[in-house]
Amino acid sequence: MAEMTINDISIAPGDKKLIRLNISRLPSGTEIDIPIHVFRAEEPGPVLLLMAGMHGDEVNGVELIRRMIRREMLHPLKGTVLAIPVLNIYGFLNFSREVPDGKDVNRSFPGNPKGSLASRVAARFTKEILPLVDYGIDFHTGGRSKCNFPQVRCRLEDGESETLAKAFGAPFILNSNYRPGSLRKEAASQGKTIIVYETGESLRFDETGINMAMEGTHRVMQYLGMLENAVPVSHPPIICQSTTWIRARRAGLFRSFVKNGQSISRGQQVGAVSDPYGYATHPITSHVSGYVIGLNNMPVVNQGDAILHIGY
Repeated sequence: MAEMTINDISIAPGDKKLIRLNISRLPSGTEIDIPIHVFRAEEPGPVLLLMAGMHGDEVNGVELIRRMIRREMLHPLKGTVLAIPVLNIYGFLNFSREVPDGKDVNRSFPGNPKGSLASRVAARFTKEILPLVDYGIDFHTGGRSKCNFPQVRCRLEDGESETLAKAFGAPFILNSNYRPGSLRKEAASQGKTIIVYETGESLRFDETGINMAMEGTHRVMQYLGMLENAVPVSHPPIICQSTTWIRARRAGLFRSFVKNGQSISRGQQVGAVSDPYGYATHPITSHVSGYVIGLNNMPVVNQGDAILHIGY
């Protein structure tokens, strides 16, 4: 089992190290580093990446990786775990999805070391970290006020992605094609398998989703031969081949009549939008049968706003 090198620092089999990958510096002169926790076993095995904070306001993944590090849950019997609690330090500091130039890191891969700030972050990651990785779980969260029910997103055409998603064991698996500039697409082009786990909404902890993710991470490690035991899946995941949004046809006060995760039928009333003055209420019905996998918790909506995400 060969030594691993990150940022010109060697990590031998059996080592546990914290490496700080320098990205840039703030206008104040403060350097910005990405902390990377490396846990290597003595025995050879796969390299598993656990990463969160691609979008700085998505804190559930940050918290679950922090807990697993703190509780010493990431020490493999074989192979290596690379744990990155926060990739987008800039967004994390500013409670923002993007970096200061307004660009999305997850639309900037493989990146350019001489490009925009988001592109530079992506480029450093692509050069230093991605070549080491065999498998990965990229932890994400719904947008502001949009709460995602715990779900794994992968490309079902890629058999290994589906197998990894089933091993994770989230309540839902969504068939999700690669998006241009995403980490998942870049990883696939290099023959690496990365799945995405989503739960909750930005800037709020989702305890249920965090606990599910910790158990799911251990199941993936068990599947890869990195652990002996993990909590088994209580219910087989529901696989959704497609998804669609139900949008507000009118502006007003939105009330949902369904809960995240529940099944719904075509034609079912799932909510209502009312004007704030008590004049009228307009029902919202679903145009498909499926499952609620995302719910907008914002009570005030504009015409065209996405209010329910349906998997079917």
